[in-house]
Amino acid sequence: MESDNDNLSEVDSSPQKLRMFGMGRTIDDREDESGRRRIKGVEVYVPIVCGSVAFFLGKRATDYKTHKWTVYVRGATNEDLGVVIKRVIFHLHPSFKNPTRVVDSPPFALSECGWGEFKIDITVFLQTDVCEKTLELSHVLKLNPENEYGPIPKSIKIPIVAESYNEIVFPDPFESFLTRVHNHPAVHISKLPDGFNLPPSGVAESYHQLRKGDTKDHPLSQWFLTFSEADELFKLTAVRQKVQADIAKLRRQLIMIDGQPEGL
Repeated sequence: MESDNDNLSEVDSSPQKLRMFGMGRTIDDREDESGRRRIKGVEVYVPIVCGSVAFFLGKRATDYKTHKWTVYVRGATNEDLGVVIKRVIFHLHPSFKNPTRVVDSPPFALSECGWGEFKIDITVFLQTDVCEKTLELSHVLKLNPENEYGPIPKSIKIPIVAESYNEIVFPDPFESFLTRVHNHPAVHISKLPDGFNLPPSGVAESYHQLRKGDTKDHPLSQWFLTFSEADELFKLTAVRQKVQADIAKLRRQLIMIDGQPEGL
């Protein structure tokens, strides 16, 4: 199983909020066994994208290596996710040599060659002050998308892009985590409680400069899709309208069939 138009892309139009539940505490209330406090009523969310970009190898293709592809977990605006994510494990199809691949630093991406499409399970380990739980994701590697008119011609220059947008949500975050990331561009924070003030900015910026793990200059960045809440709402509305139109068409067909003479 190893595996000229606009770029061929497939987008998951059903964004999810991946909530990492915590034990809510009031401000300056009881500490946990590690001496950490949670800030109740605050939500931190991090927009992420799971995706893959696959190139057809053309004349260089063999029976078992028809495409070169890269699977990744990236920030929705290509910011460095190392501020939140510590490690990502990609679980490939068992036919691959060493199918469990560990990426210990951003950018969290893995490249391989193969011929078949399959589901890649992804385990995300978070920084120790973020959450103790791991995040389980999955992504279906796409090599040969089709449209409603049949197969799309293969091109060695135009890749096949498949991406899905998600948001990791951290309710009642640890105070140390909130302090560290409150000015990081990959992280969004809801309104802080009245009377709660964060220390001056600078810590997260220094951390960001040290890691420099963003994907803005990634070799595949020209093929990455752009996501926004407005775009997602537009896509959901378009899908809903199409479903309604299909239902109306089917009803008309049923009415015509019911009205036909019995002999037909």
